[in-house]
Amino acid sequence: MFDIFRKHTRIMMMVMFLLIIPSFVLLGIDGYSRMNESDVPVARVGRTDITKTQWDAAHRTEADRLRASMPNIDAKLLDSPEARYATLERLVHDRVVAQAAEEARFSTSDARLARFLQEDPSIAALRKPDGKIDMERYRQLAASQGLTPEGFENNVRIDLARQQVEAGVSASGFVAPVLADVALNAFFEKREVQVINFTAKDYTAQVNPTQTELETFYTKNQSLFQAPEQAQIEYVVLDLEAVKKTIQIPEADLKAYYDQNALRLSGVEERRASHILISAPKDAAEPERQKAKLAAEALLKTVRASPSVFAEVARKNSQDPGSAAKGGDLDFFARGAMVKPFEDAAFAMQKGAISNVVESDFGFHIIQLTDIKLPKQRSFDELRASIETDLKSQQAQRKFAEAAEVFTNTVYEQSDSLKPVADKLKLDIKTADKLSRQSLPGATGVLANEKFLSALFAAETISSKRNTEALEVAANQLVAGRLVAHQPTRTQTLAEVQAQVRSQVIAVRASELAKKEGAEKLALWTTGASPSNLPAAQVVSRDQALNLSPPVLLAALRADPTKLPTWVGVDLGPQGYTLVRVNRVVPREAAAQASLNQSREQYTQWWTNAESQAFYALLKEKLKAEILVTNPEKK
Repeated sequence: MFDIFRKHTRIMMMVMFLLIIPSFVLLGIDGYSRMNESDVPVARVGRTDITKTQWDAAHRTEADRLRASMPNIDAKLLDSPEARYATLERLVHDRVVAQAAEEARFSTSDARLARFLQEDPSIAALRKPDGKIDMERYRQLAASQGLTPEGFENNVRIDLARQQVEAGVSASGFVAPVLADVALNAFFEKREVQVINFTAKDYTAQVNPTQTELETFYTKNQSLFQAPEQAQIEYVVLDLEAVKKTIQIPEADLKAYYDQNALRLSGVEERRASHILISAPKDAAEPERQKAKLAAEALLKTVRASPSVFAEVARKNSQDPGSAAKGGDLDFFARGAMVKPFEDAAFAMQKGAISNVVESDFGFHIIQLTDIKLPKQRSFDELRASIETDLKSQQAQRKFAEAAEVFTNTVYEQSDSLKPVADKLKLDIKTADKLSRQSLPGATGVLANEKFLSALFAAETISSKRNTEALEVAANQLVAGRLVAHQPTRTQTLAEVQAQVRSQVIAVRASELAKKEGAEKLALWTTGASPSNLPAAQVVSRDQALNLSPPVLLAALRADPTKLPTWVGVDLGPQGYTLVRVNRVVPREAAAQASLNQSREQYTQWWTNAESQAFYALLKEKLKAEILVTNPEKK
């Protein structure tokens, strides 16, 4: 067999060349690298790797779930490195717990699975009036997760088995009331304090820096005075509105459209009806619904025999609280205002007619149509503007794809200017100045689009000053841009930032003066002397800070209770310095029993959460779980 290869080496080399080279042309070497990147492990649990592909898939699922539950959530939050890392942590957690369940041989019996599914609200919503599960909707529920019913149930079994791993800790959390009270009393214990602030801004008048001091500070802190990278750009946007501007509708077409749609454009037909409702919810038992239907049919015979008594019968028998007192009158309504069976019947009737019994989700209706209000036909002149707008919108939708192809090709083929594409498609060339890689506060539209900004600040775009490719930044919206001028990140000169340097030097020196005086007073008053004008005492605690900053409050609460009264000093950095005289400990006030029980339950929950986290950490260590990518928060 291998003789063929030896005898026909040239032919075989040519065949290999024809097979391999096209794939490199299509994908490139980077393409092969990217294909391999998807299999790179990003985490490991025991001997099982979690790959980047699995991570990406899990994050897409999580992002879709969050978008569905919170439609107004900022997409940037979902795609941030922190959000992606949180998804990876959850993925590792699930793998650790699943492996622990497997090693412990936890399983879920058929009876427990059935009981869980019966109690699950999402499954309960699929029940028919007779109490049985609607299997078609059940299959749809499973299919929405990409599963068969069997696969869905298997996933539930696995989840229940996993829950058993942590349930032993989370379900057994317990703290004795005495121990909880000791911890809570210490946590909510109060202190009587007197506070003296040495605020930096009170010392600014004492600082008058020389030019030499400004130059020294500027030289040592040049990183504080960086001018960000900025660009001046021009760009063009193709969207439906731009396409509409190029469309002219002949007057004859406008009139023809009016002639064909005058009634529809003038308004909607409205109908007025009265009804008698015998209530029978759709989830009611079948015997109950049959009883309601028979009652409705008996009333129908009565009003059919004497239509004039319809209002009186409705007042006495209708179970619609909103209309019964008005003889069943529902006033005028248009299509879409009523449930569909009711609407279909009402709009199929003649004025004065009485319907058969109509069944809806609310029960059984008898309808009497009392009036019909047809819309007044509006003239062509009244509707001309709206007709023109509608027709332009329709044509713009059809022509956008063609315009998009012209846009894409032109910005690429004539990449040294945006004028050719603007002239072809009658677009406005817009400009923007002082643009940066991140969207500026208040930026909207394409100037807030990360994809467009990334293309503008790509190395090739900066060096060549050519057009970016056409980018789709929203539905039916393309944009292309080019740099007119680019300013890289630079250190501003002292002349440019003289006022800023002076302000910062004054702030630093004022803070130093405040700290110095505060430290001197602390040393003096600790030895026994005391100020003549101490402020009034106040009682503070963790839940009643009384405007004390967290560092000051924490310092007061950490003061040694065996050495009271005492002074403590708190360095507040640029804000200055604070001295606190801690006079005495004030015990926690006795709480009402209900509040006390609630506090104990909260403390037990905290304790249980801590135990659960410790147990999970133990599982991770035992199963040698590790995340192989850097935590963006630590970075």
